[in-house]
Amino acid sequence: MTAQLASTHAELKAARGTSGPVGVVMTMGALHEGHAELIHCARQEVGRKGLVIVTDFVNPTQFGEAEDFARYPRTLDHDLELSGVAGADLVYAPSVEEMYGSIDLADLSDQVMINPGSLGTILEGASRPGHFQGMLTVVSKLLHLTDPDLAFYGEKDYQQLVLIKAMVRSLCIPVSVIGVPTVREEDGLAMSSRNRFLTKHERACAIAIPRAIEVAAEVAAQDGALAAERAGHAVLADHPEIQLDYLVVTSPELGPPTLGEGRVLAAAKLGTVRLIDNLPCVIGGGG
Repeated sequence: MTAQLASTHAELKAARGTSGPVGVVMTMGALHEGHAELIHCARQEVGRKGLVIVTDFVNPTQFGEAEDFARYPRTLDHDLELSGVAGADLVYAPSVEEMYGSIDLADLSDQVMINPGSLGTILEGASRPGHFQGMLTVVSKLLHLTDPDLAFYGEKDYQQLVLIKAMVRSLCIPVSVIGVPTVREEDGLAMSSRNRFLTKHERACAIAIPRAIEVAAEVAAQDGALAAERAGHAVLADHPEIQLDYLVVTSPELGPPTLGEGRVLAAAKLGTVRLIDNLPCVIGGGG
């Protein structure tokens, strides 16, 4: 079963009409089983009489100067099939021109964009300036266009999820944002569209990233955040192929860690491929 395709705002509006609940899953295409899980969750929540929309759009405004927008995989036929099998009714796959018109994407200084605030300047925001401004802007556009009751996002992109929830609260957008736990490969690596760019050797090394955050989460419960970060760094120190950007323990809202619930987040590169991962944890001991 293949989901219905809409490529323009007008086609989306015509296909969307429903009196039942609407759930949306936003993607940049190149769908995998992690996306399928998001679609499954959306279908379960809205029920048989509801509508599940998948957005399939590679957003140029969230790519930095050193990131290859043109290289990002585009697999629309595959995405339509996976979406339909997973339970989606409709895939909205607009062009860049449909979403942004004729603006100069190389110079967005005169455009209205969503400011992510200070939360958008740390972790991924520090390494990828402008990324979260572009992400929140396109998410706000897509929320407006699809007009869902529920929106589903993977916890793998945890900072993104936190920022989307903050934007929805701040701008009073009438949608419930639901985070879905990360889907992993059999060896523990978080599923990602970027995994396909790893060489065989890099792919074998990459499993050290989930191992490091697992170790950090275990240590956090006993000895606190600082000890957890040191333990995670120690795991990755044995893998010189991995260029660590950060491995940190934070509060669930990405603030300073305190006793109780927390989050371990990591980002690293293998060759030219940047991977991110995270796990919830409990911070005990030394805090």
